[in-house]
Amino acid sequence: MLFDQIGLTPPLLKALKQEGYTTPTPIQHQAIPHALAGKDILGLAQTGTGKTAAFALPILQKLSALASGNGYRYTRALILTPTRELALQISESFASYGRYTGLKHEVIFGGVPQTPQTLALRDGVDVLIATPGRLLDLMNQGYVYLDYLETFVLDEADRMLDMGFIHDVKRIIKILPTQRQTMLFSATMPPQITQLASSLLHQPVRVEVTPVSSTAEKIEQSVYFIPKQHKQSLLVHLLSEKNIQRTLVFTRTKHGADKIAKQLKKANIQADAIHGNKSQAARQNALVNFKRGKLKVLVATDIAARGIDVEALEHVINYDLPDVAETYVHRIGRTGRAGASGTAISFCDGKEEMSNLRSINKLIGLKIPAVEHPFEG
Repeated sequence: MLFDQIGLTPPLLKALKQEGYTTPTPIQHQAIPHALAGKDILGLAQTGTGKTAAFALPILQKLSALASGNGYRYTRALILTPTRELALQISESFASYGRYTGLKHEVIFGGVPQTPQTLALRDGVDVLIATPGRLLDLMNQGYVYLDYLETFVLDEADRMLDMGFIHDVKRIIKILPTQRQTMLFSATMPPQITQLASSLLHQPVRVEVTPVSSTAEKIEQSVYFIPKQHKQSLLVHLLSEKNIQRTLVFTRTKHGADKIAKQLKKANIQADAIHGNKSQAARQNALVNFKRGKLKVLVATDIAARGIDVEALEHVINYDLPDVAETYVHRIGRTGRAGASGTAISFCDGKEEMSNLRSINKLIGLKIPAVEHPFEG
């Protein structure tokens, strides 16, 4: 089954093709046709399974069929997510998939000044991606109206519960129009989420995919405990001393990806960065050069790395450990494909990233072995 066989419109298919996607993941294959038909969805899926596209593509298709025109745009779709990081990732996905739809989306979250966000909302948006606290703040101040909402997505519902946001979520739900399509996604279904789902969803279609928890057996995994300020030196050392040929380096931010690529070039290591702020042409060019062996290192953010499939990729380096443990499995799965061996190396700052490492060890069911390095803390 290909994307062009599940009822998506040409603008979406064109964007997917540019992103290098042709085949839906299991969650996309199961959810998209039902979502396009307007049904409520209960999705049991973790980060890294492709669930964002499972709700983003149907929303974009539905909204673009009845575009807002040039006047004020009423918020017709709301995606509620627990963290700033996930909100930004979802926003990047909407930008990528919706580039030919003419729809407008914005992302709002706490921890930053609200003025740029309220200015962005001034002329209205078709799709709003938000964390619960900031959304309630802006609703109470009169910056956000949801009277015309058609689709509501509650993403990472179990993490909302873990992080103490469930009461905020319930306050938001009370304000939403009762006539709407609702999609709820959660990795697990604790009793409170089961209860919430039954009150929130109307005759939902249940879609479920196997959790991402096991890593490829042939991937050799190791971790270096290294202070953040020495990560760059260690990376250059490993790439030079170990004669590592073609490596995918993961970083948490776009700025970090650019900075690492620039510093590697200074050390005479052929490198480039790909992330959401780069043009499609620049990203494609970097990927082609990497596949052909003209680049030794490709530095990528998680969102930009989706769809990268490079044969005979021997090494993946986690310059920053991901905040979501499943993302680690997704990252290192880029190596060791089709029976080949692979190596996954991670850098862990003992002060800032230990909790991330513990979550990863717990998920994969083993303690990643530590390796000594020449750089003192």
